[in-house]
Amino acid sequence: MSAKRHERTFARRSTVQVLYTSEIQNERPSVLLDTGRCLNEDGPLPEYALTLIDGVEAHRDVIDAYLESTSENWALSRMPIVDRTILRLAVFEMVYVKDVPVSVAINEAVELAKDFGGEDESPRFVNGVLGRIAKQLEAEAEAAAAAEVAGADAGAEARDPFAGYDALPTAGEGMAAAGGAEA
Repeated sequence: MSAKRHERTFARRSTVQVLYTSEIQNERPSVLLDTGRCLNEDGPLPEYALTLIDGVEAHRDVIDAYLESTSENWALSRMPIVDRTILRLAVFEMVYVKDVPVSVAINEAVELAKDFGGEDESPRFVNGVLGRIAKQLEAEAEAAAAAEVAGADAGAEARDPFAGYDALPTAGEGMAAAGGAEA
């Protein structure tokens, strides 16, 4: 395992612990960090953990919307806290962290669910929800790419004043080709 991967795995574990504590204490993660009410058994939190914690807090509404739209038969409030915490972390990475492939975010989340999940079903549940979100993100990316191409085509037409018109006759073709009388 590379040093960067190991560092990020540790950061994810730390993030889950802070986010979980936040849920239990019903307090924003940033407040817990600011007031020192988080366990720091392994020393200060890694920079990547702080990025994840801040990101999950800042984008929680969007993250929760993804979770609610893809977690079949599970209201967000009914999910076990640890599963919900792991899912939020993974969705943040999937949506907002461009240098983490979606597959890595999912695999790391499943490993966290194996380690922290309260039930035997946690890894499967986390994998299933994140798999559906990955498909949704892929569909959104394809739609955005198609819209971008369509927008580029429309932009080209807007810049070409003759777009959409048949070719105008050249001098050699005469006016008959254009529907006018021959000179």
